[in-house]
Amino acid sequence: MRVYWPDQAIALLAGGAVTHLSLDHDLGDDARGTGYDVVLWIEEQVFTAGFRPPAMRVHSANASAREKMEAGIRTIERYAGRAGIE
Repeated sequence: MRVYWPDQAIALLAGGAVTHLSLDHDLGDDARGTGYDVVLWIEEQVFTAGFRPPAMRVHSANASAREKMEAGIRTIERYAGRAGIE
């Protein structure tokens, strides 16, 4: 399923039905958020609520933002693995 805004992705993630997630950073309207906002939401949920993160990848052409998002995903994966929630 394709969504266009962070709040749409977060709503699907919160419902627990997302198994794979491909993220772009630049969504066209930074006032509505970016793909990094989704990574931050997942990170917070994993650390505070035991959320099981989906498999994630970044397909953004924005190189610096992609690196930041991938670093966040690595942190999520490391923590989820150590906490046994992967």
